[in-house]
Parts: sequence; C-alpha cells; structure tokens
Amino acid sequence: MIAPLLRLWLLLALLAVVVLGAEDFYKLLGLSKNASEREIKKAYRTLSKKFHPDKNPGDETAEQKFVAIAEAYEVLSNKETRDIYDRYGHDGIAQHKQGGGRPAQHHDPFDLFSRFFGGSGHFGHHGGERHGPNMEVRVAVPLRDFYNGRKTEFSVEKQAVCSACEGTGSEDGHVDTCNVCGGRGMRVKRHQLAPGLFQQVQSMCDACGGQGKTIKHKCPVCSGSRVVRETETHELFIEKGMPRGVRITYENEADESPDWVAGDLIVHLVEADPKLGEMEHEKTDGTFFRRRGKDLFWREVLSLREAWMGDWTRNLTHLDGHIVQLSRKRGDVVQPNTVEVIENEGMPIWHQQLPDDSPDMFGNLHVEYVVVLPDQMDKSMEKEFWTTWEKFRAKKGVQLDQESGRPSEPIKMPDHDEL
Repeated sequence: MIAPLLRLWLLLALLAVVVLGAEDFYKLLGLSKNASEREIKKAYRTLSKKFHPDKNPGDETAEQKFVAIAEAYEVLSNKETRDIYDRYGHDGIAQHKQGGGRPAQHHDPFDLFSRFFGGSGHFGHHGGERHGPNMEVRVAVPLRDFYNGRKTEFSVEKQAVCSACEGTGSEDGHVDTCNVCGGRGMRVKRHQLAPGLFQQVQSMCDACGGQGKTIKHKCPVCSGSRVVRETETHELFIEKGMPRGVRITYENEADESPDWVAGDLIVHLVEADPKLGEMEHEKTDGTFFRRRGKDLFWREVLSLREAWMGDWTRNLTHLDGHIVQLSRKRGDVVQPNTVEVIENEGMPIWHQQLPDDSPDMFGNLHVEYVVVLPDQMDKSMEKEFWTTWEKFRAKKGVQLDQESGRPSEPIKMPDHDEL
C-alpha cells in the first residue's frame, strides 16, 4: 500500500508538473496532436498500468511518470482544457487554473485510476476489496526461443472497462439510483400463502438488472454494460532454459470490471510444433531437436557406406547458429541405433535452477545414428560386392545361426497331456 506521506508527495508532484514545465502531453502519452478521444483514453489505460507505483516499488521516476500521465489525461480528455493546451501549452493551463477556470475533473491520480480499473486506485493487494477471477492462457513458442531467450509479445482478448464512458455505462456520465429497489439491486416481494400467512421472497430487481442504478442515455460503445471485449498486447520475456509449462504471472491483467479489482493473467509457456520458418535463422537443423529436461536429442541418418567404412563429416547447425561437428575416421564402424552423447551441447540450464553466481551450464546432446540401406543395387555393383564378401567370408566368416547355438533339425518335445 502506498503510504499516506508518499500519496501526499505524489499529489504535490502533480501540482509541480505544470509549474516546472512538464514533457509535452501528447508525447508523454505517445500520441499525435490529432488523436481522438478514444485514443487518448486507451493510451492512459496502458501507461497508467505500466507506471503505477504498486508495480514499480521504490522507483521515483515511475511514480513521477504515473502522476504526469494522469495530468496529461485530465487535460487532454477535457475539450476546454485541451483547446487551451493546444494554443498556449503548459503556461496556458497554469493560468487557466489560477484564473478560476474550471479545473480538470479529477485531482487525485489514484482516484482517476480507480475509475478506469475499479478498486481503490491500487493494484488490489488490500483486504476488503472484491477481486475478479484469474485468467489462464497458453502461449506456444519455438524451442529456439527456450534455448536463446527472447523478448517478444503476445495478445489476449479480455473484458475491459469501457474507455468511452470510463465504466459508467452512460454516454453523458449521468447515472441515477434505481427508484424501484432504492439502489440495492434486490427487491423483496410478499406473497400470501394463506389468510394471515405471508412469505417474503428476495429477488434481483428486474428494473435495473440488479445493478441498483439506471441510465437514461446508454454509452453507444458498450450499450450501457460498462465493459467491452478488447485485445490487449503484453510483453513476454522468455529466459534461457525456461522449462516447458512454466507459469508467468501478470498481476491484475485479467478481466476488468468497475465492480472489482482485476485478477491475474497467468501464462503457460508451451513448446510449439517444430517447423522451418522463412527467415534464415529459422531454418537451422536444431529446429527439429527434441527436448527432455536439460538434454536435447537428434537423429542423424547415415548411408551404408558411411556406417560401414567411416570417413565422413557432418556439420550440425545448433539452435543459436553455432556448428556441432559429427564425424568418423576411415574404418570406424557405426552400428545402427548407436547413441553418441556430446557434453554441454544440450539446453542451457535455467538460472533459477542453478546456485547463485553460477556460470552458464548446459545439458547434453544425444545423437542417435540411423543407417539407411539401399533399396536396390546396380547389377555390376552387386556382382563386385558379392565376390568381395565371398572371399572375406571364406577366410573369416562365421555362420551366425551356428554361433548362437540354434539347432539345425526340429526338436522333439516331450509327451504331455493336452488341456
């Protein structure tokens, strides 16, 4: 919770923004001077969450930015003050306030924040506030990103407080108390069961839909519902070696409502199916590695000549572009399904699974060799191979069935009673 003294400091800083000559309001919100009302509100929603003091504890720069963003929105969201600002800048706004002109509608940046996102103007870590449900989504990223680490973005569709009406549901901002239920949202009806015997039944007020309030002029954007469906984009930081299925929590980024503090958005990072991309760096051999924990697995295909005679070299391009060289000298035989383990060529081990101040560490790469036999042979080649093998077999060849002790004749089984 923001301490009362800090809250007072923030309010004083808000007043100092104009006096000291703050950054251009349009630039501060990342907008052009012809930005629409809706664009101004959307910019405030995004930036106020990013620089809120609850999300940046101890960061005075972020706190000042939060205050300045609130001031910029208050000036630019009001037609009168926006006109003054466009003509005379910060000095014009300061003179407007000193001269008794109508001030901006809000004074406290936390009150302004609460109008957009519900709650007390903070991010919902306080008792007594109603919290909305959490949201869980799956984001699939290629194995390459788990290996190298990456800063990227993802989008999610969620319920958001309507920017057009600031969550009031009213086009003109006027909301009336329901005259049927008196603002309670519930009605008590009395039913006579028998002479002198009555029953009271409580039900939702059908006049206001249980809201306790009525709106004469509904917001044309949300139709009075106070919320809309919007697509929101978030930054995603994938750390090297993160395990599949890791959960990343974005506090208070779930569905919004004026009636509650937003819950958390929980992202489950999963591995996308391997596929060759269009960019050169997306076409590495490593794209088709398989991952198991901290180790990687690869299947290398050899011809019969390579497996039998050796004398070959292969360059395997890893996930970050470096080369892993596989080779055999002449005469080195590779048996089918042989697995070669190459140390420190597996996945980087996630820093959270390492001791503090430990250097980068990697798992192993397991290479399985698969030997492919030819489907057919040229007649002359077959004859030469047969002659060569027959000469070798005559000198050193063995009969594998005899060596393994297999019988040459049928074996008579003992007599026994059949079931």
